[in-house]
Amino acid sequence: MNHFTWSLDNDIAELVLSNPPQNRVDEQAVEELATAVDMIGSGSARAVVLRAEGPDFSFGGAIGAWPDLTVRQLRALFEKYLAAFNRLERLPVPVIAAVQGLCFGGGLELVLRADVVFAGESSRFGHPEQSIGLTPLLGGAHRMAARAGWARASEWAMTSEQVPAATMAHAGVVNHVVPDGELLSATHSFAAKVASGPTRAYAATKALMRAWVDGGISVADNALLDIAMPLFDTDDARRGIPSAINALRAGKPRPPLRFIGK
Repeated sequence: MNHFTWSLDNDIAELVLSNPPQNRVDEQAVEELATAVDMIGSGSARAVVLRAEGPDFSFGGAIGAWPDLTVRQLRALFEKYLAAFNRLERLPVPVIAAVQGLCFGGGLELVLRADVVFAGESSRFGHPEQSIGLTPLLGGAHRMAARAGWARASEWAMTSEQVPAATMAHAGVVNHVVPDGELLSATHSFAAKVASGPTRAYAATKALMRAWVDGGISVADNALLDIAMPLFDTDDARRGIPSAINALRAGKPRPPLRFIGK
């Protein structure tokens, strides 16, 4: 039985953590995630929805096997996890996460790879690693800091508290909090909107955001034109710019543009 599945519907790929009820992130799930991300990255998807089956998004890592592994084996395992998670983060299309119930540990660190996060109003988030003498192992603490700031990220990583969706939204970690029953419809509606947008421009925006995270404003500025200028050669920009100019000259509103993502 698969622990991570994926499908493609028109321009939207759906990645599903499918190991309920706890949706623990284990080696099988990560291997299946890596394969799915490779397929999506080489395919025609223009947006990705990341979700999970069952009442909770994820309780975190599958820790049951850890005591039987050496530290060297554990490091190799977590390097595999980290590589797969980072490949999801670097997909050149928008990734939108839908979070319900509990989103803890490795599940939260997976969600933090998404560009936009929708959360059901009853969902909760947290890093449980401190409660077993560890720190977040897959980049969750510093990714949380990039979104919510040093102070909040440090407190949440050190206390392992369960943080409500509304608090996460106020801190800038979650983009939209919606009624639990509307979570998937709201997420897919947003995904459909961005899937019909300028895909290459979205990829450039993601690359610039990564440059900023890696080195700050000066590094992003240095990379800016190398990343942005090729957009002028895309079909979308070649049609979009003249369309905007013609509307301006005619004194009319800019007409909606049908982006083809190329």
